[in-house]
Amino acid sequence: MNLRHGASGTIGASLILLLGACTSTEPSQPPTSSSAAMTTSVVPQPADQAKEGAVAAYLGMWSDMADAAVTSDWQSPKLALNATADALSRISRGLYADHYNGLVTKGKPINHPTVESVEPAAAPTTVNIVDCGDDSPWLKYRVDTGQRADDGPSGRRHIDAKVKKAVDGSWKVVDFAIQDVGTC
Repeated sequence: MNLRHGASGTIGASLILLLGACTSTEPSQPPTSSSAAMTTSVVPQPADQAKEGAVAAYLGMWSDMADAAVTSDWQSPKLALNATADALSRISRGLYADHYNGLVTKGKPINHPTVESVEPAAAPTTVNIVDCGDDSPWLKYRVDTGQRADDGPSGRRHIDAKVKKAVDGSWKVVDFAIQDVGTC
C-alpha cells in the first residue's frame, strides 16, 4: 500500500467529515432586518452629502432670515448659522434698512431649491442652487401703524445661490441673487 495515497485518503475523508459537521440540517432562515441592512447598506456619496448639507443650509438661511425679520433684528446671531460672506452682509443690511425705516416682515417665504451643480464631484466644496422662491406670504408692515407697507410686487422669483463648505465641515450660503417677480 502506498503511504502517500493512504495519508491523502485519510486527510480527504477527515475534511469531508469536518465539513459535514459544520453544515446545518435545519432549513435556512431569511436574514433579519438588521443583518439585511448591514449587507445592503449604501454608503452615502460625497456629492449626495454635499447636496443635502447645502440645501439644508439654504433653507436654514431663509428660515433664520424670516425669524429675524419679524423684528427686523439685523444683529440676530441666528443669521450666521447658515449664511456668511456676501450673503450674511446682504441679509444684515436689508434687515437694518427695514429697522431704520420702521418696517417688519411677517410670514415665511416658500422655497423650492434644486441643486444645479456640485464642484468638484469627488470632494465637493461648492454647491450651486437654483430656486423659484415665493415671497407673497412674506410681507412687510409698518411698525407704527401695523399697516401693510406698499413695498412693490410679491410673488415667484428666480434665485441663484452659492453654498460653500466651511472649515468646520458645515455648509453656508456665501452669496445669493434674487430676480424680479415673474422670472420663474
